[in-house]
Amino acid sequence: MKYLKKIIKEFHYLVVNSLPVSMANQLPLAALSSKERWSIGIYSGKSPFSLTAPLDVKNPVMTRRQISDIRARFVADPFMLKVESTWFMFFEVFNQSTRRGEIGCATSQDALNWKYEQIVLAEPFHLSYPYVFEWQNEYYLIPESYQANSIRLYKASKFPLKWDFIGNIKSEGLFLDPSIFRYADKWWMFAETNPQFKLDTLRLYYADDLLSNWLEHPKSPIINGNAHIARPGGRVLVMKDKIIRFTQDCQPDYGTQVRAFEITELTTTNYQEREIEKSLVLTPSGYGWNSSGMHHIDPHLIHEDRWIACVDGRG
Repeated sequence: MKYLKKIIKEFHYLVVNSLPVSMANQLPLAALSSKERWSIGIYSGKSPFSLTAPLDVKNPVMTRRQISDIRARFVADPFMLKVESTWFMFFEVFNQSTRRGEIGCATSQDALNWKYEQIVLAEPFHLSYPYVFEWQNEYYLIPESYQANSIRLYKASKFPLKWDFIGNIKSEGLFLDPSIFRYADKWWMFAETNPQFKLDTLRLYYADDLLSNWLEHPKSPIINGNAHIARPGGRVLVMKDKIIRFTQDCQPDYGTQVRAFEITELTTTNYQEREIEKSLVLTPSGYGWNSSGMHHIDPHLIHEDRWIACVDGRG
């Protein structure tokens, strides 16, 4: 029976990967393994810790079926930016042909209805978690690039479609989901770093400039041996009086849900944090596109008391 199942699995793989893009992307979700059924949705609410699917949105807003230029297995890890009147979303697109992640882009006028544009960044190694941000009127992108043993920094030469590699922030190590933010005139960055992929070690680095000498914080690793709260799960929020980091809960399974922590002290010598009371920011719904897991969030304040966020879910 095991041998028969193996033959069936290999036959399925060959069939799926031999189909043209238009046909492969129309395969039912049941044709994918449960750990590969990631898609992207939009949530909103009065705070970044209390978000739900709005009534005027049909989630998911982006799936592998919208990807028109490559054969996609799934989409995940969305980050958004609003530039003038247009929202831009960047996300991982897993290329079914190369078995690697690439970075795709979609656009929207209201952050609710999205149009897929194209793949904007691909390398000969896996890319995901496209942490996009603006600094001094320039646009930067830090994707996860663990197969290159580095944290790579890209700059838009023609936003949003063309990105140029400008240097390594960190090298010679495993860095998962690097999450950068600006605070107290310095750059700070979290990354999960367990070389055995146990997803239980969170390290913190800081620097004066984006490509200057990045130093590891003396209290790092911030988290050691706890896969519930170590791996970053989206954009770090720097609000007036609060810094919030989101983290994937990877127990009992990878990408189960998202928690939130408030950083109560952050200097080059000290670090303190506390878990937000309503810590479970994202949880699986039990049915549909996000039935079995959610592991990413990027919230944005759009009005005084309204937040909107792109999230992902596993069906």
